[in-house]
Amino acid sequence: MPDTAAWRIALPHCTSAVPMARALIRSALADAGAPADRDTAELLTAELVANAVEHTGGAGPIELVVRLRAHGCQIEVHDGDPQPPGDLVRPPDEPHPDLWQENGRGLLLLRALSSECGHRVTATGKAVWFTLAARLAGAPGPAAAVAPAV
Repeated sequence: MPDTAAWRIALPHCTSAVPMARALIRSALADAGAPADRDTAELLTAELVANAVEHTGGAGPIELVVRLRAHGCQIEVHDGDPQPPGDLVRPPDEPHPDLWQENGRGLLLLRALSSECGHRVTATGKAVWFTLAARLAGAPGPAAAVAPAV
């Protein structure tokens, strides 16, 4: 695989963008033979796209940017709102999300499962991004790592 391969895809600013983004990430990583964990990339991408749909105005499209590298991948979601997302660095005294709430876990997942994450202002709004390191050959994915012991 070359050091960097990239895709840039415009998605509609509606809820149908979420499954579209999941499918695009899964296909892009599989077709390129990317060394990053596809399940984690798909989950985190869906969280970022869902946040962009829910928390930003629907004036323009959402843009998905995928950069594959020999050491893993970087995925960005661009939207038209320059306001930063919630805190991507969890303070030590922040309480855990309420177990009964249906939302509020996307950025927690992003912080916990990515190698790095952040955001930056762009000419048209902002980009929220994360990186995933290459998974070692034969290493289990995150689902296997958190499976309950029997």
